[in-house]
Amino acid sequence: MGKAQRGKAMYAIIKTGGKQHKVAVGQTIDVELIKGDIGAPVQFTDVLFVHDGARPLVGEPNVPGYVVSGELIDYVAGPKVTSMKYIPGNHRKKIGHRQKYARVKITAIAR
Repeated sequence: MGKAQRGKAMYAIIKTGGKQHKVAVGQTIDVELIKGDIGAPVQFTDVLFVHDGARPLVGEPNVPGYVVSGELIDYVAGPKVTSMKYIPGNHRKKIGHRQKYARVKITAIAR
């Protein structure tokens, strides 16, 4: 086992809300809105890839038997995005959007 292999932490790649996230235990991520109370447990079953420190496991499309667990911490809003629409002839319109997210703390990557 080489130096690059020793001491690698376990991580996984999950799919939620149409996006993929690389997660590790103790990490906090913002995902698309999830229904539930703050402090409620959350489970992600779409686990696409797992690296347990020794060998990688690639799913086809999901890794069988693995579940990533987390805790719903808070609901947050992302950065504000603004755009302007201009049509010649004194027509201007300012449009803004602020995406809502659920903040989740990863607690376990387990079989």
